[in-house]
Amino acid sequence: HIHFLEEEYDTALFIYKNKRLSLTNSGALLRKRLLTMKNDEKAIKEELKSNYHGIETLSIGVTMTIGEYAIVDKLSDFLNRHPKTNIHYGNTSQLLHLLDNGQINIAIVEGNYPKENYTHKKYRTEDYIAVCAATHNFLIGQPHTIDDLVCERLLLREKGSGTRDILEQSLIARGMRISDFIHYTEVENMHTIIGLLKKDCGISFLYKIAVENELHSGVLKEISLDDFRMQHDFDIIWEKQSIFTDRYISFCEEFI
Repeated sequence: HIHFLEEEYDTALFIYKNKRLSLTNSGALLRKRLLTMKNDEKAIKEELKSNYHGIETLSIGVTMTIGEYAIVDKLSDFLNRHPKTNIHYGNTSQLLHLLDNGQINIAIVEGNYPKENYTHKKYRTEDYIAVCAATHNFLIGQPHTIDDLVCERLLLREKGSGTRDILEQSLIARGMRISDFIHYTEVENMHTIIGLLKKDCGISFLYKIAVENELHSGVLKEISLDDFRMQHDFDIIWEKQSIFTDRYISFCEEFI
């Protein structure tokens, strides 16, 4: 089968090295394109089954932060116009898995993802900040850098969350890790993190939009740091080379 495929596509698809068979760059590309075709076929079957020919059968994945704080109004308006649409909530890692396996058509994500694998369109750009209770007293006085915060309790999302991944990548760029914080607590729900912040149970790094009300009311405050100024995009993504790309672009135009 390997020889047949390589002859058919006139390129080496596999390499055997150190007793291990792995894909070449061409092999990885072919695999990705074939998976896209397979997922498109699933979408076609669903479209035919529903007797619709628009994007009524669209399945959308939304990360928790975006879905809870950034797009509630637009999402509800879209659902009212397109009642057959399915919505899946999850963290960035979970949504990428669903997208790659054809279980959703589009994902609206925050955090980092392999952009070379997906067609993407920016939805909006948001501030990513450090936050604590307005009454919080820092253990070593007013902090000026992230390193000054390592003695504080860090409240953060679970692994696979885009919000957490942004923090981890930012720390790596500074030669730091999550484990450098003396105390940290993993929470799978942003509402719980905000609740713990309001009870002065630690500090956190998150999207400003998630705590706008608390910042405005003075319950929480932004921690101003000399070495931390960050913004990050919320992106709408789908599989590259999908035959439904025009429809997904239409969704972007309507949604944005």
